[in-house]
Amino acid sequence: MSSIILGISAYFHDSAAALLVDGKLVAAAQEERFTRVKNDASFPTNAIAYVLREAELNGTDVTSVAFYEKPLLKFERLLETYHAFAPAGLRSYLKAMPLWMKDKIFFRRNIKRKLAGLGIENPTLLFPEHHLSHAASAFYPSPFEEAAILTIDGVGEWANMTIGHGSGNTITVLKEQHFPHSAGLLYSAFTYYLGFEVNSGEYKLMGLAAYGDKEAKQTKEFVEKITRHLVNICNDGSILLQMDYFNFATHLTMTNNAKWIKLFNLRRREPDKPLTQQHANLAFAIQHVLEKIIAKLASTALNLTGQGNLVMAGGVALNSVANGKLLDLSELNRLWIQPAAGDAGGALGAALAAWHIGESQPRQLPNHNTMQGAYLGPDFTNAHINALSKKYDALSFQHLVNEDELLNKTVQYITDGKVVGWFQGRMEFGPRALGNRSILGDPRNPDMQRIINRKIKFRESFRPFAPSVLQEDAASYFDLKNPSPYMLLVRPFQPERLIPVEKTGDVSLKEQLAQIRSDIPAVTHVDYTARIQTVSKDANLRYWKLLHCFKKETGYGLLINTSFNVKDEPIVCTPTDALGCFQKTEMDVLVMNDFIIVNDNSDNQE
Repeated sequence: MSSIILGISAYFHDSAAALLVDGKLVAAAQEERFTRVKNDASFPTNAIAYVLREAELNGTDVTSVAFYEKPLLKFERLLETYHAFAPAGLRSYLKAMPLWMKDKIFFRRNIKRKLAGLGIENPTLLFPEHHLSHAASAFYPSPFEEAAILTIDGVGEWANMTIGHGSGNTITVLKEQHFPHSAGLLYSAFTYYLGFEVNSGEYKLMGLAAYGDKEAKQTKEFVEKITRHLVNICNDGSILLQMDYFNFATHLTMTNNAKWIKLFNLRRREPDKPLTQQHANLAFAIQHVLEKIIAKLASTALNLTGQGNLVMAGGVALNSVANGKLLDLSELNRLWIQPAAGDAGGALGAALAAWHIGESQPRQLPNHNTMQGAYLGPDFTNAHINALSKKYDALSFQHLVNEDELLNKTVQYITDGKVVGWFQGRMEFGPRALGNRSILGDPRNPDMQRIINRKIKFRESFRPFAPSVLQEDAASYFDLKNPSPYMLLVRPFQPERLIPVEKTGDVSLKEQLAQIRSDIPAVTHVDYTARIQTVSKDANLRYWKLLHCFKKETGYGLLINTSFNVKDEPIVCTPTDALGCFQKTEMDVLVMNDFIIVNDNSDNQE
């Protein structure tokens, strides 16, 4: 009898489902891609239906279901926290407790009811701890027989950071940091204070940090105030927060704003208010502090385990700037990060823990493709797209049977300054578009970053775009010795690529953005770095061919790659989603499988 393990995450943010068949990862997807609700936290009904469909299985085939955390242990933490801080937090308590008493405390019963609605009757229910799910998602898919494991996020049940040792099919947790002293929540507090949304805006804070002036007196004072008044960082990377400055333990907000105003002489930015250099300097300061914490934790993990290999997961492991700097640690040989490092990846980790730990199953090594490039979502046939062409009769669908013709035409559009939607194969699992649900542009075009942000993404102008680069060419552009297939490493450019910018007086964030800093300005951030995706022939053949074709035409083996969506919407999942995004933006061209659709009304000239 086959072992069919369904892993799920739900009810906090970024719900997801993953399916293992006899230990092989068949499919994984976030619920948001189906409901079109960003970071959807609801039970992943659609994602579960998809992964079963992909495996050609029914609900009755599922032998066990692994949920990514222990809900009652989390409830215990909430109760103990409210008790410890009482009488503070009464409003938060009155809001949270009815939800727990109505639904969450009876979690096992409720999850069985949800599963039964999908035809999954009486499976074995497993509840690995939150950070074990993260650790399993990091170690088991990695190519390492043995590795140090580092997980960092806001909070699970009690833990918000763990250091572990993975060997064979075993994971041993060696150290934990417990709530409320959390590096993830520290960073989220600054996300909130700078006017971004907690649990989704942290990457905006990371992008804004690059605009901070690290030599400015104010920036240095911000760093000093954070490390003196807000957080004490120990030599091993563990931290202690000064909780008088934070409200997240028992209140409905993150920060004690009165104390922060007094400390930083800067009011909390309202989300609709302009960003200033002060905001950028504060963003740089907390990013710098977080990098210091992560580097200490990584060194501790490597030294404690005697390993040179490090694997990472948890929401903080999506901080690609901090990740990139870990490559400079002398103790580190190789680094592998789970591409769905946040709670979505917890669904996969829970399933893998059930297989390797619960069922004592060995790992198959050498293992280089468990994640399958993170291309684990739905794909669609040419017949499906052709059928849609009749519904969208106002658009001209051109079917190109010859792949070389399709690639050459696409490259011609890109070199002509067009913005191209690229929809191919299976959707990516995790927050990054990796060449199957992507928007592409010419990195040499100094206007392309502004064009895509304003006319396609409808998002903040300071946000940078990432390059997808041929893996074999990456070292000629970037200081990058290791592959970066999941776009989770930020690294500097090679010096010969740079065009130095002389700083003269006060320059606005918008003016900084417009300055040309390399021969591929559209993917060069203001601090002369880039968030890199390396593309190999084995991982994504068609995308690799497109990059190769662009190189033949231009001499440059890389493209702008940003996710196929507009601001505050999930990445597109279906051809219908892609067509909807195409029609409501000023995207010029859409390439879906073997079809090219041109927007004759588009105009990317301003």
